[in-house]
Amino acid sequence: MRIAVDAMGGDYAPKEPVLGSVLAAKEAKIASVLVGRSEEINQELSQYEDYPKELITIKEAREVVEITEQPAIAVRKKRDSSIVVANLLVKNGEADAVISAGSTGAAMTASLFILGRIQGISRPAIAIPMPTVNGVTVFLDAGANVENDAKDLLQFGIMGSIYAEAVLGLSSPRVGLLSNGEEESKGNRLVQETYQLLKDGNLNFVGNIEGNDIPMGRAEVIVCDGFVGNIILKFAEGMASALFQKMKEALMGSALTKMGALIIKPSLKELKGSFDYSEYGGAPLLGVKGVSIISHGRSDAKAFKNAIKAAASGVEQDIIEKIRTSLEEH
Repeated sequence: MRIAVDAMGGDYAPKEPVLGSVLAAKEAKIASVLVGRSEEINQELSQYEDYPKELITIKEAREVVEITEQPAIAVRKKRDSSIVVANLLVKNGEADAVISAGSTGAAMTASLFILGRIQGISRPAIAIPMPTVNGVTVFLDAGANVENDAKDLLQFGIMGSIYAEAVLGLSSPRVGLLSNGEEESKGNRLVQETYQLLKDGNLNFVGNIEGNDIPMGRAEVIVCDGFVGNIILKFAEGMASALFQKMKEALMGSALTKMGALIIKPSLKELKGSFDYSEYGGAPLLGVKGVSIISHGRSDAKAFKNAIKAAASGVEQDIIEKIRTSLEEH
């Protein structure tokens, strides 16, 4: 198995993608193809000696899609960009999955244009693993689409359920529909139509859930349209950052609170770790004909390592075929 890694994508490229690939090779024996400018990649690799060199290869790609570029135009024009070449490796069977922490729009567009959609899928979805008090919840769509219909949301529920079970190891994951109330009659027309489809589908559907149910882990899969999902994702990221900032200010406020902070420091580190996106590596783009992981732009080596492991798990569990089969059953 080989994972194509966009070595030029992300705020800290190529340093962190390269180190993440080295860690994945050392710890999990997973092979990576680092895609990008070979001289920069080799310069980073030269800092590490004790890794299985046969598991790390380089694929030349001279161009980079910048975060400020219009994704569709950039993907079409920059055929020698790292994100395009990485997806082509998967398309041509030279790699089994692709990972990028570059422009989310470019990563999504490249996978959609080059890998194509699974037959029957109307729109792919970005599935975000979100920490809850009970573990982790798969939240989709987190922004791949601005507008959706009820059929799209049913497919999101199917794909999210398969990913949660196959990759995250969640048995018979509960599927919830995000709404403004628990009652079946709540929500706008889209939510009400989706409710009936999910209710009649072959899923462990637990009904509507509200925003305050998300962090409480009432469902392992949460379905909503991409517009709402992206707003919730950004709000959750901002709220977590603000919470830890205010907590730090409070604990550093006096000599007494500083002493208390030293006592509870291990617990605080564990708490912060449970909200760390790097633990999950990235978000799968579900619905395309290949395993495609979109990582956070600020991903460090740990995040890339875990993204590579998640991609490998998706390939091993054959989630593409499972999604295709499940769609036929529905």
